[in-house]
Amino acid sequence: MTLHTKKLKELKELISKNEINSTELTKHFLDRIEKYSDINAFNHIDQEQTLEQTKNFIKDKKLSGIPVAIKDLVLTKGMKTTACSKILENFIPPYNATAMTNIYNEGGINLGKTNMDEFAMGSSTEYSHFGKTKNPWDLERVPGGSSGGSAAAVAARVATVAIGSDTGGSIRQPASFCGVVGIKPTYGRISRYGVVAYASSLDQLGVFGSSVEDTAYFLEVLSGKDAKDSTSVNKEVPNFSEIIKQGDIKGLRVGVPKEYFIDGLDLEVKESVQNALKKLESLGAEIVEISLPHTEYALATYYIIAPAEASSNLSRYDGIKYGYRAKDTKNLEDLYSRSRSEAFGDEVKRRIIIGSFVLSSGYYDAYYIKAQKVRSLIAKDFTDAFKDKCDVIACPTSPTTAFKAGQKTNDPMTMYLNDVFTIPLNLAGLPGLSVPCGFDSKGLPIGIQILGNAWDEGTILKTAYQLEQSLNLDLTPNLIKG
Repeated sequence: MTLHTKKLKELKELISKNEINSTELTKHFLDRIEKYSDINAFNHIDQEQTLEQTKNFIKDKKLSGIPVAIKDLVLTKGMKTTACSKILENFIPPYNATAMTNIYNEGGINLGKTNMDEFAMGSSTEYSHFGKTKNPWDLERVPGGSSGGSAAAVAARVATVAIGSDTGGSIRQPASFCGVVGIKPTYGRISRYGVVAYASSLDQLGVFGSSVEDTAYFLEVLSGKDAKDSTSVNKEVPNFSEIIKQGDIKGLRVGVPKEYFIDGLDLEVKESVQNALKKLESLGAEIVEISLPHTEYALATYYIIAPAEASSNLSRYDGIKYGYRAKDTKNLEDLYSRSRSEAFGDEVKRRIIIGSFVLSSGYYDAYYIKAQKVRSLIAKDFTDAFKDKCDVIACPTSPTTAFKAGQKTNDPMTMYLNDVFTIPLNLAGLPGLSVPCGFDSKGLPIGIQILGNAWDEGTILKTAYQLEQSLNLDLTPNLIKG
């Protein structure tokens, strides 16, 4: 029985009918993780602890007995949470993130922690203290980032679903590179309590799945109001996995922003996205050109606001309270500086320095305040578009398909450009997903991004589901065929 190819609801039914048990299912995935260990999708697995969970899960729930992969910035009580940084390499949290509590309350099993760019700062999962993750479609290429481990795990079918986080595209971009579905919900839909912070006003947990239905189903589990998170919003959680199958998309207005089809967009990506738009049109949707005029300022705005918040959030890692501490230091100042310089990676240091600069006296108004004003204009562009022009927005997820490992690590600006199409949505706090829409001439997957209005995840999931069913792509990497 090829358990790894089945959908979540199919696995749940098999367990409920006692055709398999959770221990067998979890062992199946643990064996696959070992088999495809070259991908390096996971940075920490505790088989004994994981298998123990399979004996005591809550039954008759959404995830009863089903293992899920967890990005290594979600706190897991009794299991390492490192954010893939040397500064936290031995940190074991004393409590669970609300996302983990929700998973356990629905009977889910923690399969293990997935690899990521250190503190979620990166677009390729090459900035991890535990080594780079490889793309299952081509082991010489990156899986995207920062949630590359979670995306690669789902693509390689070593996990059915996985948690990711998205600060500037860190779910959608790796979903595109790895040929899976990835959704970033509306800011506040999923609690951030117990999630290692990068940029608090932008960070949002989300979901990877090998299908839109699995993604929608897992999103239901994680969503909901949390009294422990002041940014969590009290909104009813729709039955997303049923909504996607209700009716069609005839009359749906799909906005196509002209600012997203720019110089630098790979021609094969452009062609694949345009073909997907034609497919949506054939399903009854209305394609309308729109403008999001402040898009060109989004990248610069993000790389002021996000590092500013990061410099503040990461100040807690000082070598005193927890985490890595430098040895044989001369005094307190030496302890601070050496602990941080020895334990943070280059990309994290780079963003802390940028953030500290834009928040410094004399530059706060010139950079940070101005960036916040531009952020408001970017958000207004989306508000205006959804108000009277379109119901969803469709555009490329990434300018290119997966690039080769090492190709961009020495050029930070080129690396940052990978997120040029995903960042605006984070600045606006709106929901968006990436769904596969084709392949380039090298056989690498291409994703199309479907963006929605606040709290309207149902519509973008339904649109993606209709497109997915119509395209019917084979999204099994050659590495795992046979």
